[in-house]
Amino acid sequence: MSKKALLFLAFISVLQIPSPAQVAFATADLMHRNDNNSREGKVIIEQDPRIDSLLNRNILYNKRLNGMEGFRIQVFNSSDKNAREASGKVRAEFISKFPDIVSYASFERPGYYKIRAGDYRTRVEGTKYLLMVRKVFPDAYLVPDIINFPDLNKK
Repeated sequence: MSKKALLFLAFISVLQIPSPAQVAFATADLMHRNDNNSREGKVIIEQDPRIDSLLNRNILYNKRLNGMEGFRIQVFNSSDKNAREASGKVRAEFISKFPDIVSYASFERPGYYKIRAGDYRTRVEGTKYLLMVRKVFPDAYLVPDIINFPDLNKK
């Protein structure tokens, strides 16, 4: 009986240890700027608290993905014997022709080597660049993918 009591006390003490909770953001906190601008006004947002809950769920979902849902241009896809070497050549050619567009090499089972380029949030944004890329790589097409978070401060 003393083993059960000791086990029960250990279990209760573990429950008493504070654990870090998920950080919740209010919509007003997301809109707050830390610029010490003296001409700054004040905005009061009155909304249903469930909206904050939905925003927090979306933020946590995107953090778990290590990115966000978006689109990339697929330039190369092959599972041939020499696909690894061919993908390296295609990527090098893509980088030389389009140095301002980021390219990604990936391998997916059962043996597909892929070259994808860009981080586009919408299909329209990706299509604009796809038209440029198709002039050099006519078989390129737009695919949904998990993209890196875009730098919104870049102009």
